[in-house]
Amino acid sequence: MKPRRWNLIETEIVYRTPIFDLHRRHSGHPHRGRRDFFVIDAPHWVNIIPLTDDGAVVMVKQFRHGIRGFTLEIPGGMVDPEDETPKHAARREMVEETGYDSRRISFLGRVHPNPAIEENYCYTFLAREVRMVGKPHASGAEETDVVLVPLRTIPRLIVSEKITHALVIAAFSFFHVYNPPANKLGNR
Repeated sequence: MKPRRWNLIETEIVYRTPIFDLHRRHSGHPHRGRRDFFVIDAPHWVNIIPLTDDGAVVMVKQFRHGIRGFTLEIPGGMVDPEDETPKHAARREMVEETGYDSRRISFLGRVHPNPAIEENYCYTFLAREVRMVGKPHASGAEETDVVLVPLRTIPRLIVSEKITHALVIAAFSFFHVYNPPANKLGNR
């Protein structure tokens, strides 16, 4: 038997936070009846791979409360209401978190971060020829340590679990699908 679609009957917000709302969705299924599902309503997210002319990825190390530890990531964050486009948000996040900027930004792809409980997208961009234009801007509770990582080492950092953020790994997956192998860019 083929899977059937659940039909939304009603939705209600059960909890609000500054970064997401929790919804209870009353849904019906032709064979499974009615059930409640909880879904996180979050804005779209972005991340960006900033790449220097000499083949380094501008990354950030920052504390993440979910794992109560530090992660090595590319810049990223939420698409804010004042952002014109996800590309604008990605560039803003890159400048805020790293102090680097670029005019050569291209779209690589988008993924659903967790389709079981979220309906938002994470848009991934690549910034080439990035240059330092200032210092990172610490905002809210966020602090970042900027780290230049040779592009050729990224696969090894993923395999060795030095990079564990799923959306960062997805971003590098897009990069390797649409760009030359890391060893060609990373050895310039």
